[in-house]
Amino acid sequence: MKKIASSFIFVLALIMLITACSSGAGTQPVNSNNTNAANANADGNEAATNDAAGEEAVDEGTPKSTVDPALGGEVTFWTFVDDKPRYTELVKQFNIVYPNIKVKTIFVPFGDLHDKLQTTLAAGKGAPDVALVEQGQFPRYSTGNVLEDLLQPQYDAGKYQSLVSEYNWSRWSSVDGSKLLGMPWDVTPAVTYYRADIFEELGLPSDPQELGEYIQEPENFFTLAQTLKANGKYAMEWRDSPVHWLGDMYGYFDDEMNWVRNTEEFVKFLDLSKQVNQLKIAPHDGIFSDKGKQRVKKGESPMFVVGSWGARGLEENFPDQKGKWRTTSAPFGLNIGMGGSTFVLPSQSQNKEASWAFIEFITTHEEAWKVWIQQSIQPDWKHITSQEWYLSHKNAYLGDQEDYRIYTELANLIPIRRITRLDGMAWPIWLESVLAAIDKNIDSKTAIQQAQENVEKKLKVEKDKLIAELQK
Repeated sequence: MKKIASSFIFVLALIMLITACSSGAGTQPVNSNNTNAANANADGNEAATNDAAGEEAVDEGTPKSTVDPALGGEVTFWTFVDDKPRYTELVKQFNIVYPNIKVKTIFVPFGDLHDKLQTTLAAGKGAPDVALVEQGQFPRYSTGNVLEDLLQPQYDAGKYQSLVSEYNWSRWSSVDGSKLLGMPWDVTPAVTYYRADIFEELGLPSDPQELGEYIQEPENFFTLAQTLKANGKYAMEWRDSPVHWLGDMYGYFDDEMNWVRNTEEFVKFLDLSKQVNQLKIAPHDGIFSDKGKQRVKKGESPMFVVGSWGARGLEENFPDQKGKWRTTSAPFGLNIGMGGSTFVLPSQSQNKEASWAFIEFITTHEEAWKVWIQQSIQPDWKHITSQEWYLSHKNAYLGDQEDYRIYTELANLIPIRRITRLDGMAWPIWLESVLAAIDKNIDSKTAIQQAQENVEKKLKVEKDKLIAELQK
């Protein structure tokens, strides 16, 4: 099984890898009637959502850009999303506000973009003025002062912080949180998609609110899963998912580079993964793989957990199932951000003011978001998500559910996690320990402890190197 720590929602093939081994954490099922969700995470700790500050900021109005509308110049923008019509519309809207700034949009394939960006940043020349960077690749540029700190006075991005969840703000910050190296943009909370018609036929909870509440308890979830299994159907994709979902909720290291995956909660979720494997309720294959698509078409995979981009993926691949699917909370009290991207401003840019104007517009401006959400890109900006035109959106594919309202509630529960360049190195070591525990029935507490010991031993040199860089 492969995994990329997280992927941008447009790159469907990459996000399929995430569904293999990631999900999230939270404490409450979704409320389709939009009641207020409690600010708590899976440990019962206060979740950092800045709700009060956000509401105040929305009431007072969105902070205004200080960039002169008469500013001129040219901005070179690299993106790995090959969608010329959308970017044409975005630039059109941008030029209404900044008519004298020319934006040159250049499509670069995902892998090539991130490799080329790293090379040009290290070389000190050749980088674009603005680049779209995916979450899993972001750590490649988060040290060495190769990106502008957007908290500096000439950008003053800090004035927007109260409008964004602390989760989304912190993941684009330096590990110690002292710098903002990427502008917050989208958010993709983990949700459960399911075939309401099949659930109803089998006598299972089919209402989103009812099902969301029901599957929070592991016992209920496994009862449901065994009912599906008895009828030749699967409740999830991957046999080791639960412990990886929890892992992607918290990340690998905290802001002081301490390993965070050695707690009783991880022991519990490794036990849940063992139970999934023992009950054989997951085919260990993704929904959007060739075999997975066949299962979905036959109604054999009527339920899976993925980021909130999933409805778009379902509609693109299974248009004939329109109206049959619904969405609700992730199971087991989990809530997690499943991927996302940011816009960065390389320090070598010669057009920093114009570049910042472009970044600021496409991440915060209402007209930009009216373009973005056409492709199921979910904002994490309170001045957008509080508006009725956004909240009242109904998804016909999901039986006219108000899906954005649901996703916004869940996004507010995602706890902070730090993203470091050691994450990708730690993943295969972690995965090896998890699979060994499942296949060899190693005591879960022992396996979790061994995973930490293996990571600390194998990554000691890299960890010491990163800590030294962070202290500069």
